[in-house]
Amino acid sequence: QVRLVESGGGLVQAGGSLRLSCAASGGTFTARVMGWFRQAPGKEREFVATISWNGGSTLYADSVKGRFTISRDNARNTVYLQMNSLKPEDTAVYSCAATTPRPGVATRGSDYADWGQGTQVTVSS
Repeated sequence: QVRLVESGGGLVQAGGSLRLSCAASGGTFTARVMGWFRQAPGKEREFVATISWNGGSTLYADSVKGRFTISRDNARNTVYLQMNSLKPEDTAVYSCAATTPRPGVATRGSDYADWGQGTQVTVSS
């Protein structure tokens, strides 16, 4: 099991940028697929982005492709989500998640074993 703590959320105007961080502790971070998910009020949680254990593979939801970038620093046990050209519809609680050690990437919430508490991102119009 790994503990995940997100940071970097906040209030930003449409068109602005934010970088979310997710720090992992208490487990083997390097071998895990990492993902970002978000949940807006009244909506189901949705997949945002995922990255393989070595950063060699990434996958994005169509709604964020070309605007968001996921990356990881295994030396720092941290995964990032750079969010550019933010839109009001990006407003949500963003959570990072970790799988058990495995190859590839993962887009389903059920693929993930450990979750952070989330950080609020609010984009004003």
